[in-house]
Amino acid sequence: MKGNNGLKFFLVIAVIAILTFISFSGNFFGIKVPGSVYDIRPGIDINGGISAKLYAETTDNSKPTQEQLDSAKNVIEKRLDRLNILDRQVTTDLDDGAILLEMPWKAGETEYDPDKAIQEIGKTALLTFQEVDASKIDSNGYYIHDEENKPTGIVLLEGKYVVSANPQKNMQSGGMEVALKFDAEGTKLFADATQKLLKKPIAIYMDDQFISAPRVDAHITDGEAVITLGGRSNDDAAIAEAKDLAETIRSGSLPFRLDAKQVNGISPLLGKAALEVTVKAAIVAFILVCLFMIVFYRLPGVLACIALLGHTVLQLLFISWLNLTTITLPGLAGIILTIGMGVDANIIIFERIKEELRSGKTLRAAIDVGFKRAFTAILDANVTTLIAAVVLFIFGTGPILSFAYTLFIGVILSFLTAVTVSRIMIKSVADLDIAKNQWLYGVKVVSK
Repeated sequence: MKGNNGLKFFLVIAVIAILTFISFSGNFFGIKVPGSVYDIRPGIDINGGISAKLYAETTDNSKPTQEQLDSAKNVIEKRLDRLNILDRQVTTDLDDGAILLEMPWKAGETEYDPDKAIQEIGKTALLTFQEVDASKIDSNGYYIHDEENKPTGIVLLEGKYVVSANPQKNMQSGGMEVALKFDAEGTKLFADATQKLLKKPIAIYMDDQFISAPRVDAHITDGEAVITLGGRSNDDAAIAEAKDLAETIRSGSLPFRLDAKQVNGISPLLGKAALEVTVKAAIVAFILVCLFMIVFYRLPGVLACIALLGHTVLQLLFISWLNLTTITLPGLAGIILTIGMGVDANIIIFERIKEELRSGKTLRAAIDVGFKRAFTAILDANVTTLIAAVVLFIFGTGPILSFAYTLFIGVILSFLTAVTVSRIMIKSVADLDIAKNQWLYGVKVVSK
């Protein structure tokens, strides 16, 4: 090997070896490194989870309508999507006025406390905008805080009218604020509220818990408002405060308060024995794919197997690092499927190289032309699959969203490992005299 190519080859091997070690051990020479496969949240079918019945508590004690339950169900599913809890079941029960929820335990859970686990989806309380006690308004129209900050019960509008709540930076003051947007009905109610409370505070409560009481500085009629956080600079604390307030407001957009009752643990549907069988199947699938590649493509096949190992390990690491998805047995089956898909690009490339060698080109020229001519076909195939993944990501939820994540990551990594990693290794070994025999590339050598 030439020095530069040899260094690239050994660097690729070293990186794949290190990432594989980290993926299955969670440490690097005794240093804890996030990204272990053990940090991936297992699905209900593998590790069990919790089952809860969330009962609606309306202000007039009436039963919620199906439309209201569906609205609350949609909010809860969005929360679960933000937490990447994708293996779940959320259904409505109109007769009892409740929502049924099943979700898996956290990764590495040891306590298995259902009541504690249900808190992960956030406060299931009712957000309200209320008037404040006139005695708690100072001469400048700002709210005077005390230890209790009790609500007055004079509700002007509820959180269900909030379409969005996002933290942002005030371009003039440099401080952080939360931008609110209301729907059509909320726009009218908020316009009435800001007209009534002009130069006075409007209090935001999550049930009876005080959240904030910004002063109304203008009569707002367009349904868009901002909550300024005291004009503070956008330091880490201010940014965190703005994000927390926005998240609290978003989580309170339920049409009523939900009270979690009948919270119980549920056993795995299939259990860890099924997981062990699936993992063994993944190992067998990997070995069979590698045998196929080695038999048909010989030396490039060996290098493709190394790249495929890197692809599989990187896929697991990305899922763990980014907390992108909950791994279920179908999800694991999807990863196993990508093992087969991962060699598609290599097969196209190696067949092109074989064609160029048969046409009389030198090994180096055949490799260059093979990769160049295969690139368009590989790119087209990957782009069309990515489009499907993006569509599933935009319109999907739950397991569909999980599949979209896995598909998107798998396709990207498959493209990178086939076009980049495989190319680096095959061009590096091609400099060796022993590796220049065309038989090693699956081409039948005819003796003269």
